Amino acid sequence: MEQELHEDKLTEIVIDLNTAESGQLNESFLRMFGYWTKKILGAMFDGSPIPIQVKGTTSQVDSFAAALGREKRYMQAISDYGLDDPRTYKERGRLNAAVSSFERRTGLKWPFL
Repeated sequence: MEQELHEDKLTEIVIDLNTAESGQLNESFLRMFGYWTKKILGAMFDGSPIPIQVKGTTSQVDSFAAALGREKRYMQAISDYGLDDPRTYKERGRLNAAVSSFERRTGLKWPFL
């Protein structure tokens, strides 16, 4: 029997940023979190949709979005200007600030630093 994959019927990915507070933080969650964050960043660069739901407080979700956006800008700066350019250093500083905010608000480690 032949099966087809339909993008509009992909299962939604759910990331719960309250995992650390609920005591359910384990290696499996951290691996999944890193994997899906990497996939989201890839989709941000190529424009492909990913069905995703991020759960948490408003400040947790906002800090996750900010860290993702800063990660993308930093990666783009590396691509555009190289590692030694002052603009890249500036983006790295902004990324570090966003990551610190994310980690304080969620209790999760950012998977890419």
